[in-house]
Amino acid sequence: MVFMPSLRLLAVSLVALLEPVSAIWPAPQSFTKGNSSLYLHQKINVTYNGEPVRRPTSSSFSSFSSSSSSSSSFFLSASNNVCGSAGPGYEGLFTKTPAQQQLVYKEDYSASSLSSKEIVHAGVSRALGSIFSRNIVPWMLQPRGKLSEFEPDLYKGQNWIKSLEIVQTAKDAKTAFKPALAGEVSEAYSLTLSVEGDVKLTADSYIGVLHGLETFTQLFYQHSTGTSWYTPYAPVEIKDEPKYPHRGILLDVARTFMPVKNILRTIDGMATSKLNRLHVHVTDSQSWPLQIISMPEVAEKGAYHSSQTYSPADIDLIQKYGALRGVQVYFEIDMPGHIGSLSLSHPDLIVAYDQWPYQWWCVEPPCGAFKLNDTKVDDFLGKLWDDLLPRVAPYSAYFHTGGDELNRNDSMLDEGIKSNDTEVLRPLLQKFVDKQHERIRKEGLTPLTWEEIPIEWNVNLGKDVVVQTWLGQSSVKNLTSRGHKVIDSNYNFWYLDCGRGQWLNFDNADYTAFSPFLDWCNPYKGWRHVYSYDPAANLTEEEAKLVLGGEVAVWAESIDPIALDTIIWPRASVAGEVLWSGRIDPATGQNRTQLDAAPRLSELRERLVARGVQSSSVYMTWCTQDPTGKSCEYPRV
Repeated sequence: MVFMPSLRLLAVSLVALLEPVSAIWPAPQSFTKGNSSLYLHQKINVTYNGEPVRRPTSSSFSSFSSSSSSSSSFFLSASNNVCGSAGPGYEGLFTKTPAQQQLVYKEDYSASSLSSKEIVHAGVSRALGSIFSRNIVPWMLQPRGKLSEFEPDLYKGQNWIKSLEIVQTAKDAKTAFKPALAGEVSEAYSLTLSVEGDVKLTADSYIGVLHGLETFTQLFYQHSTGTSWYTPYAPVEIKDEPKYPHRGILLDVARTFMPVKNILRTIDGMATSKLNRLHVHVTDSQSWPLQIISMPEVAEKGAYHSSQTYSPADIDLIQKYGALRGVQVYFEIDMPGHIGSLSLSHPDLIVAYDQWPYQWWCVEPPCGAFKLNDTKVDDFLGKLWDDLLPRVAPYSAYFHTGGDELNRNDSMLDEGIKSNDTEVLRPLLQKFVDKQHERIRKEGLTPLTWEEIPIEWNVNLGKDVVVQTWLGQSSVKNLTSRGHKVIDSNYNFWYLDCGRGQWLNFDNADYTAFSPFLDWCNPYKGWRHVYSYDPAANLTEEEAKLVLGGEVAVWAESIDPIALDTIIWPRASVAGEVLWSGRIDPATGQNRTQLDAAPRLSELRERLVARGVQSSSVYMTWCTQDPTGKSCEYPRV
């Protein structure tokens, strides 16, 4: 008898270990769940504001034997055993066990327009496709050999999800598809799932609906038989919205060209992680891959190769693809520095291109900057903006004009200046920035610039201009204290390309000085380090309000399309949770911990891979299968 309390305690502990651990990423603001299992059928009734979204007819049924592995449909196996009905409206549909049913699900519906209804319709198609065709059997997330204790028994009573009711409470204004300011469109949603099988998703905007659908997909797993899909978490109640409205990735496609398919796959990963801004750094001194219709020579001579350019159709596709997934794609043409590739087509506009030794003229070769006192530069930029901005403006709120790392020495080579004196250059730079930002505003876009323009050069900026920081928290403090809106890309935490070693080569004579050839921003920023950053740290409440969010940076000196996914994922998702959920866990009042994040991130990683995004692993399977979660925790002494 003396051992009974211990035995009871052990039994409670075992139950707790076997209870499903929900793995929603990013963590919702409010989330409660149960432990009842519900199956999801491919013929679920889905409505959007009371109208059917997708309701397959009997023609959706097909013979399993007639399918091919290349089909976009997903098939279930079939048999004739009868096990009962699932309720009104489903007579005859659930007369077989999940293992015995046969259906075809048509996925990958393409929206015919950028309307709320079409976007939601396509979002539902992708969500159900993720569940039925690109899902995970979570054996790697359960104790070894214990998957059967996690997933439901197919041959016991089945309870089914009957309906998914989507309610958008407000009509999308035109600005919903082109938000003028970060945070203008609500991304909030609520999601409930009853034990009776009724699901309701409520949101103010189509973007909130898309976020809610993504959360919905993360509640479901594929059964190990491969013939059914279930959630073990019913009932569910989630209320959610992001802490920061700008949650992004900066992708450099100028130093190394990234094919359109890689960019689209990056957008897929962003939608999965509720990231909503893709900042494409599309030109630099190394190459100019962006085709300009009125000036074809710019890309013809500036791109690495004719096959490595982005046509107007490519840009249109990338932006629309993002818009359909709640990801706004905007572009950066860095200037007045980092513009050397333009010298290949317009050498009369550029100074210091390919000067050597480069350290005198720029931070990395081949250098090159605009002449700051030449009317021909202004004429060129007027023609550039007239061509480009009307094409990108329909799908973006922003355009980034760069402004980082301008070297004063470049203007020593400019026959119209011949000075590196800040007092001489600052008025010229002020005039240059004012003119370009005014042109950008004229097209209905909000200008962005790098932090050096206001901090190093003391250029005055319009109140609408958003400043992107990268040199650390002191820059964020400096700018917000002066009233500037900020996007934070602190290189100490959120530069994902760091820690890969030097991309420059060194003569033997320099071996001792530069060995072990680390890059300038080492070390590598592991996901735990990415997770530790708080953009609002050391800011007053008023200053913190000016931080719109942040972007992880993927500079491409040593990254190519083959490595891209593993560089970005899952670390971008980690920054995404910081920006969506916040560093503070409201349940504890403390910083969110790696101990909570690691198992959820491991599951997200498996989902990314299942969806075609080749994410790096979080840690080895021995850790993900540990039932206590303690084996891969550093022991506190």
